This record gives sequence, C-alpha cells and structure tokens, in this order.
Amino acid sequence: MKNPLWNQLPVEVRAHVDALVYKDHRLHAIKVIRDSFEKPPDLYKCLDLVAERYADLGQRFSRSPTAPLDVDTLTVKIRTLPTPPAAIEAVWDGDSEGWFVVLLAVTLEPRAEHHLATAQHGTDIRVFNGEVPPWPEAEEAGVVGQRLAERFNVPFHFASPEMPDDTAPRWWDDL
Repeated sequence: MKNPLWNQLPVEVRAHVDALVYKDHRLHAIKVIRDSFEKPPDLYKCLDLVAERYADLGQRFSRSPTAPLDVDTLTVKIRTLPTPPAAIEAVWDGDSEGWFVVLLAVTLEPRAEHHLATAQHGTDIRVFNGEVPPWPEAEEAGVVGQRLAERFNVPFHFASPEMPDDTAPRWWDDL
C-alpha cells in the first residue's frame, strides 16, 4: 500500500474500510477513515485512499450500471399501489458520483410519488470523456415510462430528457 494514511489507521479500522469497499460503500468508508482521526485528514486524501483500496482489493471503483428496466415488473409494482397512478414521471437526481433518472408513479389521492426504479449507466466521468449526451438512462427511462403510461392510460412526463436538471418542472406543478 503506497498511501501513508493507510499505515496510520488501526488494524480494526482497516478491516472495516475493506469490508465497506467489498460492499461498494465508498462514502461510508471515507467517513470511517476521517472519523478515526482526532484531526480528520483532507477529504481528497481519504478519497484517494479508498480508490487505492478498491484497486488493491480488485474491486471496481466506478458504479456499475443499473439493471435494465422491465415494463412487466414495473407494471406489477404499480398495481400494488394503494391508488391507481395519475401519471408516470421520470425525474433527474444525482449524488456524489453522478446523475441518474428516477422513474415514479404519481398519485393524487393521496398526493404522492412512488419510486418505481432508478436508471444509471455510469458516473459523471462520462461528461469529461465526451460520452454524453445522449444520456442512455434518460433514453431508457423515457421509453419504459411511456410504455407504462400507455398501459395505465395516464400521461407520461419527463421535463428534461436531453440534459440532467433536478430543478425541472414536475408533472403536478401544472395542476
């Protein structure tokens, strides 16, 4: 291990970090490292250490794409809702690793959104590598969302399919 920070960690903390890496919980691993010091090390040094642990343990540091969305499985999920959907909606969301699209069933009585699935096909490194646009998760969510909307005879709404925007208007904003 090249990173001197690793050698400063107690053995039990190293084991905990490695266990988290095996579970692909990198943010939690960073927190464990920082919490083990009286004066926490720089966040980027901790991130570098966790990336090294991924490599040393033969783990992928980049997030794996989500499984393909399945219309039939999602149809069953929608049928278990307490009330029928008023719309199917796709919305952008993001975290420290990148953008993803969340597919929702929207109900009005009660007014609620029900998570159906998440589509993500990579991290934001794709932006720097010139791989997006188009955003394949947006294309997938758009096709599947439209099919679900047709099955339930409700509108499909995706305010920003061409570009991530977590502030785009929502379906019920016009009600």
